[in-house]
Amino acid sequence: MLASFARPVSALLAKLRIDPFIALILVTVGIASLLPASGAVATGFGVATKIAVGMLFFLYGARLSSQEAVEGMRHWRLHVTVLCATFVLFPLLGLAASFLSPGLLTSPLYTGVLFLCLLPSTVQSSIAFTSIAKGNVAAAICSASLSNLLGIVLTPLLVALLLATDGPGVSGSAVLDIVLQLLVPFVAGQLARRWIGGWVQRHSAPLKIVDRGSILLVVYTAFSEGMTEGIWHQLDVGPLLALVAVCCVLLAAVLGATSGGARLLGFDRADRITIMFCGSKKSLASGLPMATVLFGHAEVGLIVLPLMLFHQIQLIVCAAMARRYARQAAAEEPGELATVG
Repeated sequence: MLASFARPVSALLAKLRIDPFIALILVTVGIASLLPASGAVATGFGVATKIAVGMLFFLYGARLSSQEAVEGMRHWRLHVTVLCATFVLFPLLGLAASFLSPGLLTSPLYTGVLFLCLLPSTVQSSIAFTSIAKGNVAAAICSASLSNLLGIVLTPLLVALLLATDGPGVSGSAVLDIVLQLLVPFVAGQLARRWIGGWVQRHSAPLKIVDRGSILLVVYTAFSEGMTEGIWHQLDVGPLLALVAVCCVLLAAVLGATSGGARLLGFDRADRITIMFCGSKKSLASGLPMATVLFGHAEVGLIVLPLMLFHQIQLIVCAAMARRYARQAAAEEPGELATVG
């Protein structure tokens, strides 16, 4: 019965040229707005998200050969390019946006925009979108994980340099979280590859389900948290629309810079996809706990609002981009792959 319902819905979305995955993200946002998780339910979704992330990395470890993983770590030019986009280009754009305050953005909102520019890249969605778009997944795993590990140190240092904070610093438990949620499952997948690697290669559906399901879990959990904290109701419509526009322009600028820069540096299609998706993201999972520690005052809700908006926008935009690149790759196979535009 579910399949008979899904077929006409998929046909309608195709006729309207609406990507089904984007539709799912928007539906998830709507559900989180109307029925946000709170209390024990929110805790349960948080646990489910962690499990989904662990499964994602376990399956990537099982799918990737050890040689591919080593090659991903050795791809230093790509990693340097992503780190420059994350910790140099983004902060410069954030500083350049200072002319928007206090005219267009209030002081707390501009602080939030600059704060999101100082955060590390996402891991989960960067790798998931890279995989969907047929990019260099091995390099994406290494690059995004490296960005998060360095971000534990670099983000507080940049915040201390560019922003006034009241907190004592970032807890070292974040490093343990990265190890337990990302590296341990990946290594476990590598160890289990000899038994399940062939099955994972032959059956791509489970990996796609984990890719998309984990992103939808992040969207629901993050938006629910914003709703329960009430930060979406602390702004009038005008400033909120202005903030959305700033986030859109910021994302477009970084996507354009990473795409054009990667092409100029001579990276191939798969690497350009990796650079775009890893270099243009900002981590909500890292940003929210960091903000709680670094900003010990009542305006922390408004400071993280730009990050939460940017996070939703980057998921929707990059989902569309990833699916478009996947269609390009499928259309070109077994011939030469299309270039990234």
